[in-house]
Amino acid sequence: MTNVKEVLLDQLAACHDDESWFKSSKTILDDLSVAEANWKTEGNPYSIWEIVNHLIFWNELWLKRFIEDDAFEKSNVNNDETFKMSDTKATEESWHETIQRLSNGFSEWRDRIAQCEVAKLEKRIPSYFNAPWWGVVSNLCIHNAYHIGQMMLLKKLVENHRL
Repeated sequence: MTNVKEVLLDQLAACHDDESWFKSSKTILDDLSVAEANWKTEGNPYSIWEIVNHLIFWNELWLKRFIEDDAFEKSNVNNDETFKMSDTKATEESWHETIQRLSNGFSEWRDRIAQCEVAKLEKRIPSYFNAPWWGVVSNLCIHNAYHIGQMMLLKKLVENHRL
């Protein structure tokens, strides 16, 4: 019988680098140039790079909370701000560093889930809707998959636009 750790590890792998029902973030991002990563379609507020920044923000925030396992305050971050580009210049090097940061986050999540006790995943978070950790991580994966779909669509549009 499959346990909750195996399910979460499978979800994280699918988002990170395992080709399953949808293209992984690694497959989508690895061959994009900085110009392609920054490209926006008319009417779409975010580029692929901005979406990656958003995923990094939420993946790292929840990973920190998971590691520290302390009661925490709800974030008062304006979600729109999580997409913004930092003051880093948009270079091929900074783009590859951003991709690596996202990848490292997925890898660390996978390591932490693989090493933790099932009791940790079943533990409830009173300050966050009393949700169990397994539910939070599962929903984080769904959030990643949603935005990975956006990135895939934008990548197809970029390829058709021929930057």
